[in-house]
Amino acid sequence: MRTPALFRRKCWPFLAAGLLAVAGCSDSSEPGDEPGPGTDGPGVTPGDGSECLGAAFLSTLGKSTVLVGAQMEDATAKAAPFDVRYLYIAAGLFDSKDACQSCASGCTSGGVSCSNSAGCAWWGCWQYDQEPPGAYVRDFIKSAQANGQLPFITYYEAFQASGYTEGEEQLKALNDAAFLGRYLADWRFLLKQVGQEKALLQIEPDMWAYLQFFPKDGKATSTPVAVKAANPTDCGTQENNAAGLGRCMISMARKYAPNAKVGLHASAWATKTDVSGNTDPSFDVAGEANKVADFLLSVGAGDTDFVTVEASDRDAGWYQQTTGSAVWWDPENRKLPHFQQAFTWAKAVSTRLGKPHIWWQLPVGNMSLPNTNQKWRDNRVDYFLTHPGEVAAAGGVGMLFGAGNYEQTTPETDGGNLVKRVKAYKDAGGQAACVKN
Repeated sequence: MRTPALFRRKCWPFLAAGLLAVAGCSDSSEPGDEPGPGTDGPGVTPGDGSECLGAAFLSTLGKSTVLVGAQMEDATAKAAPFDVRYLYIAAGLFDSKDACQSCASGCTSGGVSCSNSAGCAWWGCWQYDQEPPGAYVRDFIKSAQANGQLPFITYYEAFQASGYTEGEEQLKALNDAAFLGRYLADWRFLLKQVGQEKALLQIEPDMWAYLQFFPKDGKATSTPVAVKAANPTDCGTQENNAAGLGRCMISMARKYAPNAKVGLHASAWATKTDVSGNTDPSFDVAGEANKVADFLLSVGAGDTDFVTVEASDRDAGWYQQTTGSAVWWDPENRKLPHFQQAFTWAKAVSTRLGKPHIWWQLPVGNMSLPNTNQKWRDNRVDYFLTHPGEVAAAGGVGMLFGAGNYEQTTPETDGGNLVKRVKAYKDAGGQAACVKN
């Protein structure tokens, strides 16, 4: 779900140490109020699995059931049998044309030295400065693998590094060949840190939505992007527009991280109508989803492996307490907006793309929390992990939970609910990739 510029998650270097270490309410309440009972459910209810697109995707990862994962600390990663652990890359870029060879000397970001004595905004030096740059990502991959988990990396750099306001303004930076050259060099550097490892890569959540949202015709070809000048080596044959940028970044992933699975992000608000909060039962949810999918196809999604979808970047309780309104999804699916509407939208996106989807950055809150800082109420954890058959029936192959900013509930502040739910899901045998209709 789209949020104001200053609300979207920001990950800066001083936070790196933490890693290294469809109805509305189910009762008579009005939209925006907390839902009534129905969140907990009778326990995990896996559906009857069958062969499908999702099964084929999971088999390439050595998996057969819908993945469950989170952005979490080491202790949490070891506390339950998570399939996936994810990392958010969102920061500044190096000042040089290409990635620094050393953090200790000669490397700056925003004019600040990247040595440990100073610290800088480039993620490549969030580490001991005597090690080769990129240890932040390399160590994350090793840590995930040590726990038997697939590393999932979200690359969210275009806005963070642009210096522009989030939204339409940030798109101007894409047509600056000097900026885009450093940006694509950073993307190449990240891919090289992944190398031959098996990983999941999400490219630029929100950016594709902005590229559809702001042009009057909603077309990727309408936004100029200096692709050829920025990276003639890897992308010299691509178009100088958003379509060329998407295809450029996907092709680079294939070249430099050949064993990684790559996906773009589908936003429910990209068409200027936020389907996730829709309350009109006559609204064509699938038709709106197709518009998003068609745009993603125009930027290269046909050459990806999966697509990511999102419920909200904040706990519903946080929105309710801080903004005076919130969009709760009804767990009994009687009044809009509800979970089944969201699954209908996600299924339509997957069907149009021919790609399975992964639910990413699902809010971690639960209904037992007091609605205070980092302990907000939400019902997504409990619903998703007790209704995995519905997720799979829509073409979902993963449920990844995590905070959208540092005020939100985390797996470490939720009272142990996520870990409990993941254990129950796994104890029940997990959910086969697809469900027979």
